[in-house]
Amino acid sequence: MRIPFRKMHGLGNDFVVIDAREMPVAMSALRAAALADRRTGIGCDQLILLETSDAADVKMRIFNHDGSEVEACGNASRAVGLLLGGTQSIETLGGMIRSEARAEGVSVDMGAPRLGWDEIPVAYAMDTLEMPVGWEDLENPVGVNVGNPHVIFFVPDADAVDLERLGPLIECDPLFPQKINVNVASVVGTDHLKLRVWERGVGLTRACGTGACATAVAAIRRKLTGRKVRVDLPGGPLTITWPENAGAGGNIDMTGPAALSFEGTFEDADFPA
Repeated sequence: MRIPFRKMHGLGNDFVVIDAREMPVAMSALRAAALADRRTGIGCDQLILLETSDAADVKMRIFNHDGSEVEACGNASRAVGLLLGGTQSIETLGGMIRSEARAEGVSVDMGAPRLGWDEIPVAYAMDTLEMPVGWEDLENPVGVNVGNPHVIFFVPDADAVDLERLGPLIECDPLFPQKINVNVASVVGTDHLKLRVWERGVGLTRACGTGACATAVAAIRRKLTGRKVRVDLPGGPLTITWPENAGAGGNIDMTGPAALSFEGTFEDADFPA
């Protein structure tokens, strides 16, 4: 049996999207990692499995390049929003989100950020706005959970940070019981940030939608920017808005592009679940 898929991307963060709403498709960590392999599989940062949902228009399951199933992916949410069109409610492990395909791109209501130490989570109680921890020159990050966990370091020059070396050390530090996404950001202006991301279970990525959301929230909380922020990633820009009346509980809006690269099929037996 051949299983159809779509290859999609958001700012170069690429996905294999499998629509399993009408024909169920078995998925495991082993199978997801095999399909994501860029040499022997289809190749992607994340594999996205769409399933039926009793609570939303669709359920989106997200498997990282290493096969681990994770809670949220902002760029994948835009890709799914583009694929389905219109306005869609999407169930994820990280909570319910909503997408809307617009002329200027796909907008996603990413829900409210979680800011408590036990919501990130970290291993013990601490201030998540000025976390009293550091790894070499990366110190005092901000902790934000936007469906998945992030730490954000504000630095003079994001490009100068050796994130390929420091990223995995921080990701797997025992301080983070669920591991962590690592963001390094520079403030370009009061409405403009530059960002690089070491993504949990993926590595260095051209774009990370949840990382852009978490970094904008961190910058707003530290009064480094206004409430609407352009976030430049290696793959391109996203616009993140955290409304004036958001407080700690308001929802984050993310707007940016998504694209379909190609469609194909694979033989079910070639990638055992």
